[in-house]
Order: sequence, then structure tokens, then C-alpha cells
Amino acid sequence: WFFVCLMVETLFFMQVVAENMLGDKKVTVVFVLGGPGSGKGTQCSNIVEHFGFTHLSAGDLLRAEIKSGSENGTMIENMIKEGKIVPSEVTIKLLQQAMIKNENDKFLIDGFPRNEENRAAFENVTKISPAFVLFFNCSEEEMERRLLGRNEGRVDDNIETIRKRFKVFVESSLPVIEYYDAKDKVKKIDAAKPIPEVFEDVKAIFAPYAKVIV
Repeated sequence: WFFVCLMVETLFFMQVVAENMLGDKKVTVVFVLGGPGSGKGTQCSNIVEHFGFTHLSAGDLLRAEIKSGSENGTMIENMIKEGKIVPSEVTIKLLQQAMIKNENDKFLIDGFPRNEENRAAFENVTKISPAFVLFFNCSEEEMERRLLGRNEGRVDDNIETIRKRFKVFVESSLPVIEYYDAKDKVKKIDAAKPIPEVFEDVKAIFAPYAKVIV
């Protein structure tokens, strides 16, 4: 009887998790893409404050896993140092866990998918297609200046790794943007402008998601 109860409880838990991700719960996902230093994180904070989204940064989730000291974290750290892309299943699992735990139904996913394989895997695993892609378009010169100007103690903020990350972005992430652009799902932002001006452009795009004050 104990094992029957345990099995029923486990199946119920699995069903609840599936419903959170795939079932009756309508989840709005916006992918936020742009080169390293294009200002994605800053603008995501503004969107959270003004439009009630939950911000899930793929990079932050990966860095938290590194800090946990797990074997998975060590593998992630080595790949980031080399400017490589972390395997899809690792990042998707972290994103999925974060979405399941959160009661909100509107998510900004920042810095993911980084390549076509990421994109296909995310849609296949979660059965979620983004409402749209917010693309922060910025020159490499400006992004490099910004990254070298900040001091956050991040292992990936040195000139050699920064340039590797630019190369990876151009080769891997631009095809994702082109894929969604063909579906008329890309909202392009001129991210080289000052932060307040960039947010004015962002606000115009997110107007349909404005918080309703009762």
C-alpha cells in the first residue's frame, strides 16, 4: 500500500510539473538576445519593474551552478572560460526548474537560445514557442568598451574571451535571430543609444503587457 501511495504521489507530482510547463497554464516567453555587453540585463530589470515579467538569465543560472561547486558547475566553468557554448540540455534543465518554481506566467529568457540547436531543443522539450524575440543590436566596438569598463569579477570579462564570445555570437546566435525574423517574431532595438532612450523603445514594444492597476 505504501508503494502504491508513493507511485500515485509521484505521478501526481509529474502531472503538476507537466501542467505548469505544458498544460492549462498559458506561459508567455520572450527571448532576449544580443551580443555580450549589449545591455540585455539592464533592460530586463526595467521590463520586470514596469511590465511584471520574471527575468531568467541563462548566464546567471549557469554562474549560480558554478558557485554551487557541483561537478556540473566545474564543467560549465571550463566551457565558459574557453568561450564555448554550454550543452543545451544543461541550460534547458536550469531554465525549466526556474520556470516550474516560479508562480508567474510571463518570462524573459535572457541570453538563450544561443544557437539553432538550443532553440530546437528548448521548443521540443518545453513545447513553448516565444511570443517574440527582443534583439539588442549593438556594434562590437561599443560592446567591447562596455565589457572592459565593468568590473564584476567575472571569469569571462577579459579581452581574449570577449572576442571569442563575439565570434560565437555572430556564428551561432545570428541564425536564431534570422529563424525568428522569417516568422516575423523579431523586435530589433538599437542598443548603442543611451540606456533611457533604449528603454523608451523597449516600452513601446511591451505596451500590450503593461500592468493593469485595479
